[in-house]
Amino acid sequence: MSLRIYQDPLHGGITLDSDIPEEAMIMALIDAEPFQRLRRIRQLGPAFLTFHGAESSRFTHSLGVFDLARRALKKLLFCDPELKSSKGLIYASALLHDLGHGPLSHTGEGMFGILHETWSARLTREHPEIFKPLEAYKKGTAESVANLLENGHADRNVAKALVSSQLDCDRLDYLIRDSYSTGAKYGQLDIDRILSAITLSPDGELAIHPKGLMAIEHYLLVRSLMYRSVYNHRINEVCNWILEQIVRTASQLNPEELWADQFMAKWLWEPKQIDISTFLANDDIRTGYHLMRWAEEAPSHLSLLCKRFLNRHLLKAIEVNHLSRENQLELLAQARLLAEKQGQDPSYCCGLRHNKLHGYLPYKGGLRLWDGKDLKALEQVSPLVSSLIEPTDSSWLIHPREIHHQLLNTISDFKTSICI
Repeated sequence: MSLRIYQDPLHGGITLDSDIPEEAMIMALIDAEPFQRLRRIRQLGPAFLTFHGAESSRFTHSLGVFDLARRALKKLLFCDPELKSSKGLIYASALLHDLGHGPLSHTGEGMFGILHETWSARLTREHPEIFKPLEAYKKGTAESVANLLENGHADRNVAKALVSSQLDCDRLDYLIRDSYSTGAKYGQLDIDRILSAITLSPDGELAIHPKGLMAIEHYLLVRSLMYRSVYNHRINEVCNWILEQIVRTASQLNPEELWADQFMAKWLWEPKQIDISTFLANDDIRTGYHLMRWAEEAPSHLSLLCKRFLNRHLLKAIEVNHLSRENQLELLAQARLLAEKQGQDPSYCCGLRHNKLHGYLPYKGGLRLWDGKDLKALEQVSPLVSSLIEPTDSSWLIHPREIHHQLLNTISDFKTSICI
């Protein structure tokens, strides 16, 4: 017997036993090159510039998701012992769900135009260090895991629900982990209560026992608060915008004008030609090194963007969601004129950034309460959950700090004209 223990700051000791086939498989997957790369991918992307403790990795998060999925499945096996046949699928999918993240996690998707679900599935199917342990456990497991990660398909819907749903182990871990690393207090969930309340409805789907209603309400409210206070924080929006402008600007230059190593060159100028080795070669370290080089030797407009990010000389942002689309565009035009007067190129310092926060989705995998007699939709029982259904929009005007007060005055003029 070989035991391995990962000491997690949130979940305590995550123990793996090589005598248990599913856990032996997990040990092999953890040791694989693609999974070890997740140590070099920040969980919260550039949020460390907003919350200085936000330095945790996708590796740490993925281990936490696996541990929660294992605990959840142990509970559900009391409801349906036949779920044991999905044990390997659930374990592997929980561990590998973020395998395909690019540099800076979700920010990298906007920067480079990739989908981490697509790359997670591709690595599962094609990388030998991932494919072989899955197939050694049980033939066909690799394709089953890839299909779940990419398309959300599984023989048992409850297997998918534990990995990707409105109450999945991914969300449970990232809410408490991101709360912990950022210092935000919103994400302190009652994980034990939530896991003790999960059950199976008569149709075999994931459900919640009414005893866990308040813990689930708290979880859904926490998710909304974390998006508003952490994930969509004003400074995060600015950092994401700057990083996207950096990659857009770099990719528009000719290879003769800009230094990039053989891997980054593919990411910038031949994105459709990225193979597995080229994908795995890019992480926060390689991207960060290129930003440093470009800050020193790239054309001036790209150099300035890189220096803004690296030295945290960030742009400002004003929330303009309350303004009409017409007024937002008018304000952007005003910002561009003011920036130009300051001697700055508005193409690299002025922009509008829009985000939509989807609320609770009752008609797409909505949660249900099951007390052994009645099966009810969660939003029908809970006014609080019902209030979280409506999605919210956020719009930010990004601009140089030198023109901030002038733009605030312009917004005041908009408000005055509306009142008149």
